[in-house]
This record gives sequence, C-alpha cells and structure tokens, in this order.
Amino acid sequence: MGNWQLDPYHTQVEFSAKHLGMMTVRGQFEDVSAVADIDPDNPEAASVEVTIQTVSVKTNNPARDNDLRSGNFLEVEKYPVITFKSTGVHSVGDNTFTLTGDLTIKDTTRPVTLNVTKYGEFSDPMMGHRIAYGATTQINRKDFGLSFNMILDGRFVVSEDISITIEGELVEQQQTADAAAG
Repeated sequence: MGNWQLDPYHTQVEFSAKHLGMMTVRGQFEDVSAVADIDPDNPEAASVEVTIQTVSVKTNNPARDNDLRSGNFLEVEKYPVITFKSTGVHSVGDNTFTLTGDLTIKDTTRPVTLNVTKYGEFSDPMMGHRIAYGATTQINRKDFGLSFNMILDGRFVVSEDISITIEGELVEQQQTADAAAG
C-alpha cells in the first residue's frame, strides 16, 4: 500500500441542485484535502479520507454563497468541515468501482456509495506518480440536516436531491530515508 494525497491544483468537488425544478445551479468547494492508501495492483484494498472546508463553497453568486454558509444550510461557523471516510471498494468492471463510505455533514453521518472511474495513471520524475479518478453520487440534503425549504408558487426553490461530481489526481508520497528507517 502507498500513501497518496490529493493534488489540490488538479481536483474539483462540485455539486448541483435544481432551482424551482427547472434550472441546474452548480457550485464547488475550493478547499479539499484527501489522504489515501492505494495499491494500484489491488484497488479493492484502498481506503480514502476526505476533508472539505465548508466556508470554501462557491456558486458564482456571492449572495447565494452567503446563504449556503448561513444557518439555512451549512452553518459554517458551527460545522467547519464535511468529511468522507471510505468503508469499502468493489470492482464493477474495467477501471470502474463502487466506493462506499460514511459522509458527515453538520455532524450527521450517513452511508453513501460513489460510482468511481479510474481515468489513468502517470509517473514522471517532476510531477510524481499520480492516479486520476472521477466519482459521482447523489444525496438527499435533508438526510444531512440541510432541511431549509422555501416554496414559491408550489415549487421548491432548492431541490432536495443534490448531485455530486468529483474529479481528482492523487499523488504518491515518497517516504524519506528517516521515516523509512524509523
């Protein structure tokens, strides 16, 4: 197994929701970190832990971003992080997997399953050994305490179902001679 960390410059954690049941509103979290134990020859043995800083939410609309950070949704002052800890990886095809784990938002933890695709692997002396993955899932925001609802003319202003899309590169961390000897 190897120690891997997310490359923040080649990572995107995005979400989307329907506005009034019509338009898709997209956003992202800009401050995401992850550590993983990965054996590229045995991906089913992998584990990953992800931490997202809630204050880093962005939707290209400052008023909406402030609403998402407020008590109506994420309550970033009280709940500064969202976490994910994997519980299992299962191969479902060539370079495709299901990743199960526990997602915690606002101190509420629920199991989720992500559909994962391995995009590729690259090894370069300058950039390091890296593996790229993409993952998708859908959650119901109310399951995680994001229960604020506003109805306008019989329609939810924000849908309960939230789609999540993640793309990222994990970089293998080289052990130093001191760490290897200790």
